[in-house]
Amino acid sequence: MKYLIALIALITPVGPVMANQVALESTVFVERSEEQPDGNVTVTLEEPTRVVPGDALVFVLTYENTGADAAENFVVTNPMPEAVVFVEAIDAGAVYSVDGGNNFGALTELRVASDGGVERDAQPVDVTHIRWTLTEPIAAGASGQLRFRGVVR
Repeated sequence: MKYLIALIALITPVGPVMANQVALESTVFVERSEEQPDGNVTVTLEEPTRVVPGDALVFVLTYENTGADAAENFVVTNPMPEAVVFVEAIDAGAVYSVDGGNNFGALTELRVASDGGVERDAQPVDVTHIRWTLTEPIAAGASGQLRFRGVVR
């Protein structure tokens, strides 16, 4: 699935942490929901073999401090792939950009110019980048995950 591999290769750690101290790996899954005979819904994450418009995706960014010292103020900025519409950050603490990564904030605080130049409140479809700043140090050898959902355009 070369298309998805190209999408997840865009994840870039930024900030004062050396890139070789905190390893960052990304994976993407197709999220499938299936109603069971008893009415309950089972949600599964599958490795994508083919994606089509409307498919729900879950992006998982796994980080691990491979250095000998704690990593502080680690920042992960993830551009939204053009073929994917942002839905939600699963993990708390994310801020968003709707201007190509120039400015970040809570989605409810951001504005975009609509056709005709009139500003409107930003919507999930406007998100161009997601950023997490890990305020707690990442201990040597420690790891964690950051996740978000999107839908294939």
